[in-house]
Amino acid sequence: MTTQPTNPIIILVDPQLGENIGAAARAMFNLGLDELRLVKPRDGWPSLAADKNSAGALAQMQPVQVFETLAEAIADLHYVMAATARPRDMLKPVYTPKSGIEECRTRAAEGQKIGWIFGPERMGLINDAIAKSHGVITIPTNPDFSSLNLAQSVALLAYEWLRGDDDIPDKVLDPGDSFPVEQKKLEEFLTRLEDELETKRFFRTEEIRPTMKRNIRNMFTRADLTDQEVRTLHGMVSALIEQRKPPEPK
Repeated sequence: MTTQPTNPIIILVDPQLGENIGAAARAMFNLGLDELRLVKPRDGWPSLAADKNSAGALAQMQPVQVFETLAEAIADLHYVMAATARPRDMLKPVYTPKSGIEECRTRAAEGQKIGWIFGPERMGLINDAIAKSHGVITIPTNPDFSSLNLAQSVALLAYEWLRGDDDIPDKVLDPGDSFPVEQKKLEEFLTRLEDELETKRFFRTEEIRPTMKRNIRNMFTRADLTDQEVRTLHGMVSALIEQRKPPEPK
């Protein structure tokens, strides 16, 4: 039986600057993650620089836990992913962000506690840290410039996690207060438009008339018009009709 997945825990190993810890905290909290663990932060903890750079995120997240070793930081977790480049000298499953997060979500839905570990800013994770992970997530980057900062790496994986729990449609068009037009009203407008085009001899020959009418209809139906937009189109046609009327004699 599956349950609602528990969010992964972000673990920063040997982070160097408080500013970078704060930026990572801001990125993860922006995207719905709120549990951060630190392993031997170089400048100690708590950190005023981290608080400042988190833009208030640290104050709203769960209290940051600090550990002396990575083994202690992951002791209560069931599955750990290392965010790093592909390891060269060890056999380890390597995932893309999408496939890695899918694996994490499946396990989290079974009740497993998930952790993602990130290395220090300057050199990334060392092999001993990677060896403690079950798998590796490698973020594809420009091979000529592959350096991602800590907050970027955290944000990319957190975003993939958020997407898996996101029921927002891929495309949204907010019509505001105007509802989509009823087909009856759209048909009234299209009939009026065709009549006016007939008056102006827009349809040059009988042979092309059906095709041109169909193309015109396709343009307007494809636009998924609102009620207000159709009223506006009626007004445009009315304005054009008024303009071509001869002036009344004085």
